[in-house]
Amino acid sequence: MIIARGDCLATGIMENDSRVLLFFIDGLGIGTRGPHNPLDGLTDTAPLALFQDEISQLPFAGVLAPTDARLGIEGRPQSASGQTTILTGVNAPKIIGAHKQGFPNQALLDILREHSIFLQLKNKGIDSITFANTYTKRFFGRRPRWISATTAAVEAAGVQFKVVEDLRAGRAVYHDFTNEMLIERGEIVDLRTPEEAGGVLASIVRSHRFTLYEYFITDKIGHAQDYDAGRRVLPMLARFIRAVLGNLDLANTNVILTSDHGNIEDLSVRNHTLNPVPTIIWGRNAEAIASRIGTLADITPAIVGTLTAKVTACA
Repeated sequence: MIIARGDCLATGIMENDSRVLLFFIDGLGIGTRGPHNPLDGLTDTAPLALFQDEISQLPFAGVLAPTDARLGIEGRPQSASGQTTILTGVNAPKIIGAHKQGFPNQALLDILREHSIFLQLKNKGIDSITFANTYTKRFFGRRPRWISATTAAVEAAGVQFKVVEDLRAGRAVYHDFTNEMLIERGEIVDLRTPEEAGGVLASIVRSHRFTLYEYFITDKIGHAQDYDAGRRVLPMLARFIRAVLGNLDLANTNVILTSDHGNIEDLSVRNHTLNPVPTIIWGRNAEAIASRIGTLADITPAIVGTLTAKVTACA
């Protein structure tokens, strides 16, 4: 893959200095309008307010690639297998023969440890990579028996985890980007507005070639069928995303937002949905990147290709 800079004839190859943020949102599908969907009727939720059979104007010239989360396997898409697929480029449900909910089992952990996007990038000489989320001391002191796909993907490449001290120093963001949950747990941290948190995440992105950020409160709201929480949280999440975009130079940075399955867009049921999920691409060559993404298995290859592509320079 070759990326040309400018409208001119290429005269040489220059270093690829592009950056990518993979913004993962758990449980966000492209739903239909109606009282089952907390996004319907909200006026401040761009780019999250996406509805089937409607063309949405995305802020910052975003490009939508509706993405298949079912991956050719019967049943409802699930978190463990979907996230494994996103973070490796391997069709995990096809490999194990089913969608796997919750946390990865041994078969999925094996896929993550061999094909993690972090490991793929390191093997191609891209060492400036990070997982922006904060971990608390509780995780390290009493490590849970089951770990998330993101945790396994980070560990596979030996990437350092961020802790609360990193958050205080402006080097990390919690999954609740306002820090309210951390404060409730007794951590001494400041509350952040969505705009403040977006500025912090953008500064992390500017310092790394590849950054992953994970947000999963949406999936919890979907399972709880909590309409009021959805109407409260979704506008804040949209503000956070717009703040990230507004603090980045999208001429040399791509932001790729995606999800593992639908959920919050249909609160009439507690289960995941069969809806496609949104993959939205912002930044340089967004249309070309979007054209490469049809299923969750296409996301890691698109990112690796973007960060390792040869860049042609103009005279």
